[in-house]
Amino acid sequence: MSIPREIIEAIKDRTDIVDLIGTYVTLKRAGSNYNGLCPFHSEKTPSFTVFPDTQSFFCFGCEAGGDAFNFIMRSENLDYPGAIEFLAKRSGVELPTDGAQDRRGLSRKRVFEMNLIAARFWRDCLFDPVMGKDAMHYLTEKRGLSVPFIKHFGIGYAPNDFGALTEILRKAGYTDAEMKEAFLCGISQKSGRAYDYFRHRVMFPVFDNTGNVIAFSGRDIGGDTKAKYLNTSDTPAFQKRRNLFALNFAKNHCAEQLILCEGNMDAVSLHAAGFQNAVASLGTALTDEQARIIAKYTKTVIIAYDADAAGQRAAHRAMGIFAKVGVEVRVLQMQGAKDPDEFIKTFGADKFAQLLKKSRTGFDFKLESVLARYDITKPEERIRAAADLCEIVSPVYSAAEREVYIAAISERLGLTVDSLRKDVERIIGRRAREGKQQQSRQAQLTASALGDKVNPEAAGHVQAAATEQIIIGLLLLYGEHRHAVLTGQVSLAADSFVTSFHRRAFEAIMELEASDGGYEFSMLGEHFSPDEMGRLVRLERARRELSENGTSVLRAAVETLTRERERAEIRAASPEDAINRILESKRKKKDKP
Repeated sequence: MSIPREIIEAIKDRTDIVDLIGTYVTLKRAGSNYNGLCPFHSEKTPSFTVFPDTQSFFCFGCEAGGDAFNFIMRSENLDYPGAIEFLAKRSGVELPTDGAQDRRGLSRKRVFEMNLIAARFWRDCLFDPVMGKDAMHYLTEKRGLSVPFIKHFGIGYAPNDFGALTEILRKAGYTDAEMKEAFLCGISQKSGRAYDYFRHRVMFPVFDNTGNVIAFSGRDIGGDTKAKYLNTSDTPAFQKRRNLFALNFAKNHCAEQLILCEGNMDAVSLHAAGFQNAVASLGTALTDEQARIIAKYTKTVIIAYDADAAGQRAAHRAMGIFAKVGVEVRVLQMQGAKDPDEFIKTFGADKFAQLLKKSRTGFDFKLESVLARYDITKPEERIRAAADLCEIVSPVYSAAEREVYIAAISERLGLTVDSLRKDVERIIGRRAREGKQQQSRQAQLTASALGDKVNPEAAGHVQAAATEQIIIGLLLLYGEHRHAVLTGQVSLAADSFVTSFHRRAFEAIMELEASDGGYEFSMLGEHFSPDEMGRLVRLERARRELSENGTSVLRAAVETLTRERERAEIRAASPEDAINRILESKRKKKDKP
């Protein structure tokens, strides 16, 4: 396709799917999502859902689904390039004119290579007894980090030298222009010469979930520089708004709750103190993209921002962002310290653990936000405020917790607890009925593969197709699984699949993962029809609803698929070949240690 990938990503970033679909469909909020009548088939009960957290939609009645591009393809009867042009005009993104060159800049791979060289160089500088003396003193004495922990995080030191790293990268074959685009060097306006961007700073490498060094955060340790922190700006391998510091470590420890810090030093200190579920945003306020990423890994976020006014304002803003993606939020209130790092150094890790247990829910913030929108001295305004607050309380699982919230609303609005409780119970009942109807529709769709137009081969290979659905869902949802397959850590190939649709999906996903731009769901629209994209959304959503999505689940599914593939081959073979295959399979099992 002639339209550059970065243009497609820019269009997607500027298109909010709720706003887009809301111009075609009357949507009503249902928890963190939105429901409405499907525009693609006739229905009286809403089965069409928009998911703001993933910027996708899915109809549980007709299985239409996908992202903004797929919605426009269906709604406006356009092909994929046509949908891109439609949304580009809507979002104000200029498309390249015919005949314009599709210039490919610096590749992600080249950035990864340079970053790895830089990380190793700075690590060696830190552990040099002369060059890294001050930096090591800062880390071990002032920050209280142990040497093993420093190595674990890959922390280094950028020496106070204008050309130390630049010279090393030049010798490795990289140009000044490449170093500048990777944000490792600057170019002097006076002399035109390249110089090291990071100097006399403790360097914290930022890793993606597959172990690539994608960026750096440099902390000043007493030089003449004005900025306490310098962070890598956006590069072909890194975008601040889509990454989190220390998520590569925290993702295996945050299933129940994740601690969100304001700065990377707070996250490092928490990890050093044993709180391995801490992350930080990278020199920017929390973004929608970061919240969506966090929602993949945890149920609850504890916001541990600085105790000053700016930190509390940022915490309030973050609550609203997490509400959009359905993540429960609690807020840490620290007294006697300005941030988690100082609190732990002053009071110790045990006191911080107690503080986490006492973290408040976001209800107080939500209560004040709703009341600020209404003049509750007027009866009609008070009724609307009560309705909004009952909607907020209704998803709370704990009946005792709901009672506490209802009592607080009662006190503020001057309404009886009984009347508010009845309204909340009515909302809970309505949502339960809607949930059962949705589950029933989805169960009917999943129970039988007969008449499956997207994957007609599923009817003849029910077990294999079901296993393939698990694998594709996992690959769509998690980058670490795609990386594991790409690097051979999990042995899976296209010919492992029994059905051609899932085989094509696997090939397209892995081709994108191996590309310079990496995997991006929207890019699949070039290779699959709207109906097929809807199926992929269904598979991804099915896995998202489950709590167990680790590597062990992927490996087990791959083993099951291997057995199903062997059975399919035996059924398709001649009687003589079938016997030989069975005997060979038994020999392989016997030979296994």
